[in-house]
Amino acid sequence: MSPESLPSRRLAATGHQYRIQRGGSTAVVTELAAGLRSFEVGGVQLTETYGDGDIAPGAAGITLAPWANRIEGGRWTLDGVAQQLDITEPSHNNASHGLLRNTGYELMDRGADWVELEGVIFPQHGYPFVVRHRVHYRIDDDGGLRVRQTLANDSGRPAPFVLGAHPYLRLGDLETGELTLAVRAKTHLIADEHLIPRSTGPAEGDWGLSSGRRVDTLSIDAAYTDLEFEDGIAKATLTAADGRSVWLWQDERCRYTHVYVSRKFPGRSVAVALEPQTGPANAFNSGQDLGWLEPGEETSVEWGVGAAL
Repeated sequence: MSPESLPSRRLAATGHQYRIQRGGSTAVVTELAAGLRSFEVGGVQLTETYGDGDIAPGAAGITLAPWANRIEGGRWTLDGVAQQLDITEPSHNNASHGLLRNTGYELMDRGADWVELEGVIFPQHGYPFVVRHRVHYRIDDDGGLRVRQTLANDSGRPAPFVLGAHPYLRLGDLETGELTLAVRAKTHLIADEHLIPRSTGPAEGDWGLSSGRRVDTLSIDAAYTDLEFEDGIAKATLTAADGRSVWLWQDERCRYTHVYVSRKFPGRSVAVALEPQTGPANAFNSGQDLGWLEPGEETSVEWGVGAAL
């Protein structure tokens, strides 16, 4: 078929948009990066969103595999052999946010209130493995959003991983800077100028979020750990003065919550990314909570978004 005879179609910049709905809750999931483009309940937008001509600003809503956050210089060592990943964050000379940020995921199956997508990572310089990342979104009975991320190793050797996601939460049209952020954690990771963790410190004083801090007073781009789990779930919550709230929840496999307070999100004076992660930045080098999948093995984590409106 010649180029002139190819059928024309207009796709959003993030590919096919998969809308799921249950009751008053609606989510839109993108083909690109299996991202969460929007989630709303009763007409109240609970995640930051963007236009269909844009890719996700600030990585809004994308899922992250086979690593979350950053790898210093894109370099790590596998069985004594140096590996070099592409540098995707030139400003800090890091490999950032995994290998599927610019990949279109295949639709595996869907229903009215759920959708499952899968992306494949093939062997390449810096990551010589075949792994599959499946992402399952569904709206729960209570109207909240539940996300399950599964990584499967189709290689003939063990493969390292850190799973994560990059949602930004909001509370409708309220200014996010006026909300109170609470993350119940005992420890924060202390990073250098390239945002690579070098040590840890107590999550108190200027770093303390357990009792809640007003967002517009914060300047944070750091991970928290030693989270407080209740019935296997940890929460990070944004609360308005009138008592309404929205929260990120994550299961016990996600031992880290990365908090990023951005003043660069288009159209918003302040935006907050609350990122569930199974390990910290640079885990491929530090080994801290780095996961390994044996050949044929898979692992899953769950996280989601809920609200009291």
